Amino acid sequence: MGSLKEDISEHISAVYQTVADELKSGIDLLKEVWPLIALLLIGLALLLWFAKPAPPKKVMVATGEGSYRVIAEKYKTFFQKKGIELELISTKGSQDNLQRLLNRQDPIQVGFVQSGMIDPNHIDGIQTLGSIDYEPIWLFYRDHVFDDGAHIETRELARVRVSIDPTTQALSIFKLNNLPVASPHLIPMSNSEGLKELEEGKVDAMLLIDGLESNIVQKLIANPNIHLASFRRADAYTRLMPYFEQLTVPMGGFNLAKNIPEHPIHLISTTTNLIIDDRLHPAIQLLFLEAAREINGGRSYFSKINQFPAYLDSEVPLSKEAKYFYEKGPPDLMKYLPFWLAEFIERMFLLVVPFVALAYPIIKSIPNYRINLARKKINSIYKALDQFEQDMIKNYDRKNRVLYLLALDKIESEVLESKAAKLATADCYTLRNNIEFIRNTLERQDLTHP
Repeated sequence: MGSLKEDISEHISAVYQTVADELKSGIDLLKEVWPLIALLLIGLALLLWFAKPAPPKKVMVATGEGSYRVIAEKYKTFFQKKGIELELISTKGSQDNLQRLLNRQDPIQVGFVQSGMIDPNHIDGIQTLGSIDYEPIWLFYRDHVFDDGAHIETRELARVRVSIDPTTQALSIFKLNNLPVASPHLIPMSNSEGLKELEEGKVDAMLLIDGLESNIVQKLIANPNIHLASFRRADAYTRLMPYFEQLTVPMGGFNLAKNIPEHPIHLISTTTNLIIDDRLHPAIQLLFLEAAREINGGRSYFSKINQFPAYLDSEVPLSKEAKYFYEKGPPDLMKYLPFWLAEFIERMFLLVVPFVALAYPIIKSIPNYRINLARKKINSIYKALDQFEQDMIKNYDRKNRVLYLLALDKIESEVLESKAAKLATADCYTLRNNIEFIRNTLERQDLTHP
C-alpha cells in the first residue's frame, strides 16, 4: 500500500512540475515575443471589426392588407423553420411600405411594394430582391352599372361612383385617360372599406390592385351581383407604362361549372416587389430569395413555374446577393446544410482565411524574432565590452586590476544568465572568447606597466 501511495505521489509531483515548467516556459516566451502577440491580437480585432456579423434573429417586414398579408404569413412560416422570426408590421399599403423603407431611422428592413411607385431619383438606401408575383388591377362593378361590362371604356368610370385606393397605381389608369383624379365620383378609401361600400351599393364600382389570393378579390369574384370588367386596351397600357403586364382570364377561368366569367377578361397588372433596406444582412437577403422561390416560384394562376422571383422592375437597383442568386443560384452550402450552419461556416471561413494569412507569417517569425532579440542582447554586451576595453587601455592602473577582473566576470555572468546563452549559443561562445582575450590583455598591461 505504501508503495502505491508513493507511486501516486511521484506521478502527481511529476505532473505538477511538468505543468509548472510549461507555464513558466510559456510566460517566459510571452515576455519575449509579446510585440508579435500584440500584433496578432490587433490583426484579429481588426478582422472581427470588419467581418460580417451574425444575421439578426428577428426582421421587421412591412406588409399591408390583402395579398401582401397572405404572402407575408407564408414567408413568416418559412423563416420560422430556419430559426428567424419575421415580425409583420401592418401598414396602409405599398406606398406606406416604401416611405418607411426610405426612412433610415425606421427599423423596418423589408417591404412589399408595387412596381411603378418608386421615383428612380429617390432610391437612396434601398435595393430590390426582385418581383415575386403579379398584382393585377381589378375593376369590379355592380349589376346594370354599365351597358356592356365586357367592353367597358375607362372613360365611363368618370360618370359613376368609384372606390379607389389612392396609394396604389390605380390612379395611373385615370391619368393615362386624362380623367380628373379630383372628381367627386372618385372616392378614396381602403380596399376593405371599398368592398363594404360596393357590396352595400354605396358605390357603383371598385378599382383596386391586389393579388388573386386576396380575400377581398375572392369575395368580389364569388359575389353574383358583382362583375369583373375587361380592359380591352390592355396592350396599349403595357406599351405606355413599362411596368404594366398584360394578363388574361379565359372564359370560365374562375369557375367552369358556372362559366365565370362568361367571356375572356383582359387585365393589366403591376408586380409585387421585395424592397429592402440596403443594410439588410446578406444571409437574410438570400433567405428571402429562397422563400420567394419556394413560395412564389411554383405555377400559379397567372405565372408559369419558376417565373418568380425575377428582376422585372428596374426602378430600383438589384442587390449584390440577389444578382448572385439569379446568376448562380443559392450558395452550395445552403443547398445541403441548415441555414444557421451554412451561414456560420461561410462567416467563419471568411474570417479564418484572412486570419490564418495574417497569423502564419507572424507565428513563423517567432523563432527568428527570438534569435534576433538574443543577438541584439549580445551586441549590447559587445558594446559594453568594447567600451570597457577602450577605457582600460587608455586609463590603465595596475592597482585596479582586481576591479577590472570583477567587471569582466560580471559581463561574462550577464552573458551566461541571459536567454541569448540558449538561443544564440555560438555567438555567446564567441563573446566569452573575447572576454577571455581581454583578461589576457590585462596580463600584458601588467608587463608594460610594472
